Amino acid sequence: MKKYLKNSVAIGVLALCAGAQAQISDGVVKIGVLTDMAGPYSGMGGAGSVVAARMAVEDCLKAECKDMKIEVVSADHQNKADIAATRAREWLDRDKVDALADLTNSAGALAIQKLIKEKGGIALYSGPATTRLTNEDCTTNGFHWMFDTYSSASGAAAALTKEGFKSWYFLTVDYAFGHSLEKDASDMVKSLGGTVVGSVRHPLNASDFSSFMLQAQASKAQVIGLANGAQDTVNAIKAAREFGVDGKSQRVAALLMFLTDVHSLGLNQAQGLLFSEGFYWDMDDQTRAFSSRFEKLHKGYKPTMVQAGVYSSVLHYLKSVAAAKTDDWKVVAQKMRELPIKDAVMRNASIRPDGRVVHDMYLFQVKKPSESKGTWDYYNTVSTIPAATAFKPLAQSTCPLVKN
Repeated sequence: MKKYLKNSVAIGVLALCAGAQAQISDGVVKIGVLTDMAGPYSGMGGAGSVVAARMAVEDCLKAECKDMKIEVVSADHQNKADIAATRAREWLDRDKVDALADLTNSAGALAIQKLIKEKGGIALYSGPATTRLTNEDCTTNGFHWMFDTYSSASGAAAALTKEGFKSWYFLTVDYAFGHSLEKDASDMVKSLGGTVVGSVRHPLNASDFSSFMLQAQASKAQVIGLANGAQDTVNAIKAAREFGVDGKSQRVAALLMFLTDVHSLGLNQAQGLLFSEGFYWDMDDQTRAFSSRFEKLHKGYKPTMVQAGVYSSVLHYLKSVAAAKTDDWKVVAQKMRELPIKDAVMRNASIRPDGRVVHDMYLFQVKKPSESKGTWDYYNTVSTIPAATAFKPLAQSTCPLVKN
């Protein structure tokens, strides 16, 4: 695995034929995976996202991308928007990177969205969640691939409110992602007749949730909604269990969960949690085969939906380059909208004018320990949320591309 964690990972070193080389600006298509390598989001993205990008390259080289030269580089943005923007600018200006992938962390993603409006290139967002990427900050060359805060709210927030859990209190990570998730979940709750009695905000990567959880308990809300993700969600759930939130007088709703979060918590603490995801390794034969390959390359871990999204987005981008016979970002961005998205990850997927990739989402519930057949067998599928309803309706978009 060490060779995949270097900042520059050369993949698929094959000779270009003269005709193909003339169409690629510098003779190579270069993908940059910009992610959290060591922080709170490293489990759901990180090194696994680099592995996923490599898998996409390998698969495309066997088919549409035959005889192309493709490279993958990677870097750690440390969950800081300025570092993310600086590294992305260096890649685009100096290193001739053609497409940026993963881009976990909403603040960093928004900084990169602004950058690609100025500099060009393609951004493939599978890690960030803010809906601003396909609303007021949308652009023709930014594609939001896997999930967002609206699709997360359409899962647990909608399901629990419909069940009669009407009063909510939010525990929210204090940056763009958390704010967006709280707003979308609050809007969903209110639209279904529920109420929001309050909220408290915490810093990213908080280690102690005691005071926040005490405030949530004191609210007497039926649901404590966790508008955070990854390690913050894990720590908040542990705090809730320690303070006796057992699902009787109050219930915890993890609005955004990843497979690695459940793995970290264990089924004893995670059982019963409801949340929506766009991918689960055990959905069908295709997802199982893809996940088995990934597991062998990534220390025995099954892929999260972020890592699966990196695979899908990079593969579709490369197919579009091959079909367009050029890496000119304007041509490729248009080709990406024209070609169907077809791979082992996505179901019923298409790209809207605002750059939102719509596809089926799924409402999952974490199994009881007695229901699991072994490691990674963690989810029961409650329902499918169809692509047409899983994401914010295009009619409600504030993206200028839609209005035009």
